Amino acid sequence: MYVAIDEVFSALAEPTRRKIIEALKNEPKAVGTLVTELEISQPTVSKHLKVLREAQLVSMAAAGQRRIYSIDTAALEDLVHWCADLVPAPESDEQIDVQTSNSSAQVSPANPTAQQISRSVGRGLEQVTGRAQEFLERLPRFGRRR
Repeated sequence: MYVAIDEVFSALAEPTRRKIIEALKNEPKAVGTLVTELEISQPTVSKHLKVLREAQLVSMAAAGQRRIYSIDTAALEDLVHWCADLVPAPESDEQIDVQTSNSSAQVSPANPTAQQISRSVGRGLEQVTGRAQEFLERLPRFGRRR
């Protein structure tokens, strides 16, 4: 299912959703864990997770009665490519890209470890959120359409 870039931007425009994404960047977490870590009510976390799911920024897996959320990188990768076409990457981002490509050369693409995937997703997320924030700051009021 294709997600429009504007849906991704709308989802990331809300600071609480960015905090949730940041909390998930190192490992998948249950809703209750997010509630405790972020000190936000469960209904609020669930509402924001629904928006993030609809924008395909997170995915959910059921584990009994618990719902475990993790970052879904496909929409983030699309966003990075779209932003990269608009804004030239700063030199420091190019260095991060070189480090990422060097570290991936040490791992078989068919069998990367969870820790290596997590690091790669974390770096990509930092790049995406930083670039998205820069882009959003350049725009006049940016919000979700209803």
